[in-house]
Amino acid sequence: MARILVVDDDHGFRASLVETLEGLGHEVVEAHDGETALAALSKGGVQAVMLDYRLGRDLGTEVLREARSRFGEQLPPVLMLTAYADAHGTIEAMRLGAFDHVAKPIGRSDIQEFLRKALTATPSAEETANADGFEPMSPAMREVNKLIGRAAASDATVLITGETGAGKEVAARTLHQFSTRAQGPFIAINCAAVPAELLESELFGHAKGAFSGALATRVGSFEQANQGTLMLDEIGDMPLAMQAKILRVLQERRLVRLGDTQERPLDVRVIAATHRDLPEMVSKGEFRQDLFFRLNVLCIDMPPLRERRDDIVPLAKKFLREQPGPARTLSSSAQERLREATWPGNVRELRNAMERVGVMVSGGLIEAADLDFLGAASGQSKVDPASRMPAAVASLERDLVIAALADAKGNRADAARRLGISRAQLYRKLSSLGIDPNAEE
Repeated sequence: MARILVVDDDHGFRASLVETLEGLGHEVVEAHDGETALAALSKGGVQAVMLDYRLGRDLGTEVLREARSRFGEQLPPVLMLTAYADAHGTIEAMRLGAFDHVAKPIGRSDIQEFLRKALTATPSAEETANADGFEPMSPAMREVNKLIGRAAASDATVLITGETGAGKEVAARTLHQFSTRAQGPFIAINCAAVPAELLESELFGHAKGAFSGALATRVGSFEQANQGTLMLDEIGDMPLAMQAKILRVLQERRLVRLGDTQERPLDVRVIAATHRDLPEMVSKGEFRQDLFFRLNVLCIDMPPLRERRDDIVPLAKKFLREQPGPARTLSSSAQERLREATWPGNVRELRNAMERVGVMVSGGLIEAADLDFLGAASGQSKVDPASRMPAAVASLERDLVIAALADAKGNRADAARRLGISRAQLYRKLSSLGIDPNAEE
């Protein structure tokens, strides 16, 4: 079969992992620290690596960094394992070229899935992702962080989709932070917030006297972002005429200021974001198909907060810590109330809610009653018969997911195929429905 290097300072876990790998028919090389691991890699013959994130006082990411420096593209696929999943670790591992990043404990089916992919893959710049704004780590956000990490390792144009308030700009800033352009500027412009007649000047700049009121030369957002990243937020609201001009700039990497004749070269990475369904807009003639293809080189779909319920309470606590004044805590009933809310405004709504209770609650403990405004805002009533439908749909989804996992014998990729959804969508369902795929049903 294959020769696998297992690097972990926890003897018990390492022994368990070795036993599983050998049971699958693989040859295993063991290492308890980074130095031993690098020596094993130097001898050659290793086809995949399973590397712990914490090796005593060392970090697995530092071992990975050194291994990448020494062996370059010859480094076999690396699976980073961690008992403490956080956004920074996931993004950093992926940026350094890890093949994948998973939380312990890791099941037999997950090991098989990793090896199946890794042993047929050509090692390349893989995934990276960090997210100070995404610190809580539901399965859905782990997948997002991996995509951010992969995107950060390249200079390709990125399209970020998702509902309003889901964190698209946070994702864009995180991508910029971990890219090779991190030392350059990050400029964000909301295409929906700028009047159509001013948008061209805002983006491309203008020469003095270009139009009435143009009393001086103005540098536009594209030039301001030179050597850095430009985020075109809500690009789905951009007029068709402007879309054609944006397409030309993206293709030629040159622009002409309004009222000028000189072409100016550009070195800008573009990240577009929208809450709209661009393929549907294309079919209706409301968005240029050629521009959509040009933007959709890499796509990151931000999951709504209701699909990442594991993140709600940690995010709420994070936002409370950011409030001025005395420290405040959430009672268990308040935490449950937060988890039950529908959050149509997503992370932005949650942040605003925590700011509100931070101002209105005088004591240090926030109770469920202090969050009653959430029910009023969503228009829900505990006795509203219509509220039964979401519960019924969730119950049906839960039964379907559990059945698919059982039929697939715990193989999540196979279960996703049986359900007709992507693996990332399956992870979101597992998180939002509170399903432990490793538990016996």
